[in-house]
Amino acid sequence: MELREVIGRRRSIRFLCPHRPVELHKIQRMLEAARLASHWGNVNSLRALVVERDKASQAVLDALPSPVGGYQIQLAPVVIVWYIETAATDHAAERLRELVDAGAIGYGDRKREVLEQTLVPIFERIGDAVKLPGLGEIDCGQGIAQATLVAFEQGLGTCCLGSADPDAIRRKLGLPDSCRVLVTQTVGYPAESPEAGGQRPRLPFEELFQLNAYDSPFPRAPEVVAELERDGMIQALAPLPWREAELAYLRKALELEGEGLI
Repeated sequence: MELREVIGRRRSIRFLCPHRPVELHKIQRMLEAARLASHWGNVNSLRALVVERDKASQAVLDALPSPVGGYQIQLAPVVIVWYIETAATDHAAERLRELVDAGAIGYGDRKREVLEQTLVPIFERIGDAVKLPGLGEIDCGQGIAQATLVAFEQGLGTCCLGSADPDAIRRKLGLPDSCRVLVTQTVGYPAESPEAGGQRPRLPFEELFQLNAYDSPFPRAPEVVAELERDGMIQALAPLPWREAELAYLRKALELEGEGLI
């Protein structure tokens, strides 16, 4: 499967097969992709706790549900709790030295000396400031995105969920105080079609992106849109004609009671 197809068809899959376990080697590939993602200073602050529903203790399972988890958390064979380890920034200088030695940053015969005179003192001065929410979360997001693409390429479905109290999840799972829970990601084999009802609504392209100035929308070339549609990067808008019938089937097959949203 080509990357453009993976990106174009990759969307949140909320209905998963609860009876079909996910092979750990597929989860490992997701984690390998996350580990290799770009991260400022090479500090690798993205971490994950993988929970197999059928093997987890009741205490761990009780730590996962949240107001926005709903049936997804209850049915997913695997839940990945992605979190940021802020203490990783304590080793920023060491990680930067590794980058210089690997030829990834710097140039010239004095590049190691320049590093010690410039970047290392800066990181030593800012200290705990780099542990605050911001750039670290952005780079962690890149790792989670890469893991998600690998999941889809392997035939899996995923959905990232937030929490009203991520710190409660951290405490219940026994993660150190230096950690912040980012998202929980359900993982499993899709019970719904890959289209998941079609392309979800998005704001107009011109409202989101600018070229050279804030009041100058980035020009959207129709021929590029047509090319992306032809390659499957842009799909038919939701809802597809048969979506409500599929939802009715899924509700019955997964024994979902009452009314629900997520």
